[in-house]
This record gives sequence, C-alpha cells and structure tokens, in this order.
Amino acid sequence: MLRIEHFSKTYSKGVKAVDDLSLHIAPGEIFGFIGHNGAGKTTTLRAVAGVMDFDQGTIIIDGHDIRTDTLAAKKATAFLPDNPDLYDFLTGIQFLNFIGDIYQIPGDARRNLIEKYAGAFQLTGNLGSPIGSYSHGMKQKLALISALIRRPRLLLLDEPFVGLDPTAAHLLKQFWAELCQEGGSVFFSTHVLEVAEKLCHRIAIIKQGRLIRMGSTAELVGDSTLEDLFLELEGDGHG
Repeated sequence: MLRIEHFSKTYSKGVKAVDDLSLHIAPGEIFGFIGHNGAGKTTTLRAVAGVMDFDQGTIIIDGHDIRTDTLAAKKATAFLPDNPDLYDFLTGIQFLNFIGDIYQIPGDARRNLIEKYAGAFQLTGNLGSPIGSYSHGMKQKLALISALIRRPRLLLLDEPFVGLDPTAAHLLKQFWAELCQEGGSVFFSTHVLEVAEKLCHRIAIIKQGRLIRMGSTAELVGDSTLEDLFLELEGDGHG
C-alpha cells in the first residue's frame, strides 16, 4: 500500500530532517511511526501526503508515484496533520460536502457516510453550525470525519490521539480496524507509546531523521515494553 525507498529531505541551511528512510506498509496493516519531536515523523508524513517536495527517494502509494502520478496517489490517501486547517466560516456540513466534491464522492454514498461517522462521533446536531463555533475537540472530530468519508486506501495521521476524548479515541480505533478489513492501511505518528504497542501490527522508530529500528510490535517489544525499548534506543549511540 505504501512503499518509501531511500527518502531524504533537507531543509534550508543544510538541516537534514530525514536521511535515507525506507519502509513498506502492506494492505490491511496499522503501522506506527515513533520518535521524539523533530525526529522526522511529520516531514515524512507530509511528503507521503504530497504536500511537501523532497530531495531524494521514491514514494509509491497503492501503485502510484506521488511525484509522477500525484493526483491518483492523493486520491488514494487521506492525510490528517496534527493541527488540520478547517474553514471557520463554513458550517460542518458545508465543509464535509466541500471535501465530498473534491474527492468526487457520489451523493447517496456521501450522505450515508456522513450520517454514519457524524452519528458515531456525536456531531450530527452541530453540522449546521459554523466551524468557528466548534470546540477544539469538535474540530478534531470533524477533521476525522472528513478523512473517513473518503474511504482512503491509505490513511495518514500525525499524532491523531492528542486531544481526543476516550470515547472518540475508541471509535477511531474501531474505524481503523474496519478500514484495514477492507484492505486499506493506516500509517500514523505518535509519541504515546502504549497506544502504538496496543494498536500496531508493525512499528518504525526514527531518531534524528534516521530509521533505527523496524519490525512487528511483538518482535520489537519482546519481553519488555515499547517504552523500555524506546528509552534504550534513545540512550544508545544511534543517530
């Protein structure tokens, strides 16, 4: 579903945010991307989403190269940054219909999907109100609904659980499982290690732009916890 080969990104003044990253995500897989702030997680997700150019490497989404077949790659993807931009002057339903128009979601399917996800996140009664009147948590739920109604092949999320209440977080995990059962994949960054340990089929740990460990959650954790492993790797000479 996602193939990243030898991806590197250098910012101005020669700061290398990501250095020669390669990883593959299979259909049906939930893949966690772990590292401290500034490790290169967000840079990688933004490049995969097609909102940031990069220096070297290849990124293929569901068979489409993000550089040469950008539209098809983006159509297969839904990306939620850690602080998504919403249009405060639109109502919730106007925003969801705007997304539906961009992604060419047919009318009946669109209505059913909005009803399903807005009902689950208890946002139906607020869809007629301007987004500017929403709380932070409501905005986050609306952004999640806008991603889920696209039925993406690849769902990309940057720190998706920050600020979500426990009920919404539980629902999101259920919807991820549903998406994976249909052959889609989830690629998300987090620093909440317990979440990654419970949810992910595989995990990659990145430090100072370089991949330092990758494997199945069971393999990486072994007899300890992900937190133990993370602290051990952070403390040794990698990087």
